Amino acid sequence: MKQHAVLASIALALVTTTPLAQGNDTLAKLKETGSITLGVRESNVAMSYALGDGRHAGFHIDLCHRVVANVEKAIGRKLDIKYQLVTSQNRIPLLQNGTIDMECGSTTNNATRQKDVAFLPTTFVEEVRIAVKKNSGIDSLEQLDGKTIATTTGATSVQHLRKHQRTGNVSFKELHGKDHDESFLLLQSGRADAFVLDGAILAGNIAVSKNPAEYKILPDVLNVEPIAIMVRKDDPQFRRIGQETVAQMAKSGELATLWDKWFMKPIPPKNVSVGYPLNESTRQAWADLNDRPMEDYAKK
Repeated sequence: MKQHAVLASIALALVTTTPLAQGNDTLAKLKETGSITLGVRESNVAMSYALGDGRHAGFHIDLCHRVVANVEKAIGRKLDIKYQLVTSQNRIPLLQNGTIDMECGSTTNNATRQKDVAFLPTTFVEEVRIAVKKNSGIDSLEQLDGKTIATTTGATSVQHLRKHQRTGNVSFKELHGKDHDESFLLLQSGRADAFVLDGAILAGNIAVSKNPAEYKILPDVLNVEPIAIMVRKDDPQFRRIGQETVAQMAKSGELATLWDKWFMKPIPPKNVSVGYPLNESTRQAWADLNDRPMEDYAKK
C-alpha cells in the first residue's frame, strides 16, 4: 500500500470550512477518492509519532492501519493512506471538516468532545502524571509550589493538577509548548521544573532523550483518562467497522501484542524501549469494550 505524507501547515489549524456533519458517509467518500487521510501526531512517542521522510509509527498508527484494511474489504478497493499532522488544538476541526478521516493520536474521550465527534472503543486508559529531573528535589505534588509547570497547548493536564486535592494551596506558573517535544524541551532546558501530561507520553519523551537517567515520573496519578481513536459523528457505518476491528484485535490478543511491541520493546528511530507496562485499567477496558467518556471513570 503506497503511503504519502501530508505536511501540516499553520493555515490548517485555522480551518473553519463547513463540516461534513449532515449525512456523513465516509465510506462513500473513500470509495470515490481511493484514499484515506489519518490524523497523526508529531511527537507522541510510542502512540503516534513521526519517523521522518513522511513515515509515521506507533500503537495507534498500527491500530488505524488495521481499521483501514477492514474498510478496504467493505468498499472493495485498496486505499492510498495519507498522513496529516494534527495538534491538540486543530484535531477536532480537521476531522469535522473532512481534512482527516480518522484521528490516530492520543485523544482523551470526554463528554465535551462527544458532542462534536465520536470515538471507537477505548484502547488505552491513561494516567496523567508529572515528570521532573531527578536532581530537582521534587518528590511530591506539594513541592510544586512556586514552580513552573510545562504542558502542551490544548491539553487538559494542568487542569487536573489544579483540581487535585493535594494542590489546593499550591501556586505555580504555566508554560505551554506547541507540541510535546517543545513541552519536554522546556523541562530539559530548565525553563520548567516539571512537565505534566499523559504518563505514556512522558515515558516516551524520556526514553528518547539524550540522558533518560536524568528524569523521573512522580508516583502521583492526577487523573485517569480513556484514550481512543476519534472518528466523525453521525457516521455509523464507518464507525462500526472501527468498532468491530478493535473488538477483533482485543479478542485475538493483537492489542496486547501491539502494546508489547510499542511500549515494552525497542522502537525506532533510536531503538530504545519506553518501558511502560500495560496497566490494569487498560486491560479491563479491552475486556469490556466501550466508549464511555472520562467523566464516567471519575464516578468510580
